[in-house]
Amino acid sequence: MFIRLDKYLADMKFGTRSSVKELIKGKQISVNDVIITKPETKINTDKDIISVSGNVIGYSRYEYYMLNKPSGVVSATTDSHDKTVVELIADSSRKDLFPVGRLDKDTEGLLLITNDGELSHQLLSPKKHVDKTYIADVAGVISQHHINMFKEGLKVDKEFTAKPARLNILNYDKLNDTTKVEITIYEGKFHQIKRMFEAIGSRVLYLKRISMGSLILDKSLNPGEYRKLSSEEINSLKKEQTNRNED
Repeated sequence: MFIRLDKYLADMKFGTRSSVKELIKGKQISVNDVIITKPETKINTDKDIISVSGNVIGYSRYEYYMLNKPSGVVSATTDSHDKTVVELIADSSRKDLFPVGRLDKDTEGLLLITNDGELSHQLLSPKKHVDKTYIADVAGVISQHHINMFKEGLKVDKEFTAKPARLNILNYDKLNDTTKVEITIYEGKFHQIKRMFEAIGSRVLYLKRISMGSLILDKSLNPGEYRKLSSEEINSLKKEQTNRNED
């Protein structure tokens, strides 16, 4: 891929395009061991070797991170009041990362952080029906009747009837009158799971996403921890979306 030298350096978090131009004009940048002074110089990201003050700077077009989102952090790139999920990715070389979709501030679990806009679009498109599975603690007793309601497509309110969803009862805590459930939905409406349980007279007390499509939350990640996706995980996500496009 060919891009401008100033964009290359800005993408790799060496500053704004204007500050990068100053570095270039100051003869701090070399391409294949040749000092370059023109910001518009085209770079082959697959072949050229870029150095800043003698330090080689590699180019990463796309980055993919699995984050175990903690409660209290917002699913955004910037926020004037709260810490964002992007701020948790401390060792990224890209400045254009964003969360794929969103989890509520008080919801924990799997969140994909990337700068791959095409994959994000595929995963979030309502036409794709990508499955998302959650573990939840909810108030009261959940019965087979409720399982059937979710399976048939729950009428949440006058404006929204959810697509058929899978609801499994994991256990019931008689002392606290709460039920632990696993729920899989195939869309992503605003506060959807919370609204679904409110529609059956319950209330979500705790919510954690454990999978999205073929991507499964790494159990070794504590809340707030993250890791890069493996090549197998990336390929599986992309293959899955390709297969959906062909269906």
